[in-house]
Amino acid sequence: MKIGIMGGTFNPIHIGHMLLAQFAYEDYELDEIWFLPNGNPPHKRTADETEEALSHRVEMVRKAICDVPYFKLCLHEADSNTHSYTYQTLQELTALYPEHKFYFILGADSLFSIEHWKCFQKIFPNCVILAAMRDDREIRDMETQISYLKEKYGARIELLMAPLIDISSTGIRARASQGLSVYYMVPDTVAEYIRDNRLYAMKPEARERETRKCPLAVK
Repeated sequence: MKIGIMGGTFNPIHIGHMLLAQFAYEDYELDEIWFLPNGNPPHKRTADETEEALSHRVEMVRKAICDVPYFKLCLHEADSNTHSYTYQTLQELTALYPEHKFYFILGADSLFSIEHWKCFQKIFPNCVILAAMRDDREIRDMETQISYLKEKYGARIELLMAPLIDISSTGIRARASQGLSVYYMVPDTVAEYIRDNRLYAMKPEARERETRKCPLAVK
């Protein structure tokens, strides 16, 4: 099987993640996309690194993808006690599932910084990289970087053309903390989960204000 890998903190998962996964699935005729929530990524610190916070992030991914049969939740990196390194995860997945071919989905910025990742050269033998284009990167720059990584490290890299959605998890958390609606930025099931669990420091009074501002969206 051809398996796409979407890793991230997913704090929270949003429609930009979903669209990127969908385009990868269609453009490269993948069989499944596995979403891997990071428990303790070395390159960033989550706002709340408790087990409870991790369980919320995992549950939001579960709710977001539950109606898509070829989107799967993989808990391989969902451990808050250890750092998750991409090279290690791909080595382990390749050993566990030697019958699968893995496609690692990443953004343009990551493609240009990948040489700073831990043991990055060990990533290339275990996957094909699908590098998503962004408007702030010229396609010529992307192609130059891809050629460089292919020639120097033997990397297998393909361009992934997907729509640029100007939505970030940081912005969503900021809106939620102010009691503003995050509907249409995340799947409805995720918006409801954020609201019902009062995630991202949403106060009761802020929740009431959101209801007044967007009475049709809040269920």
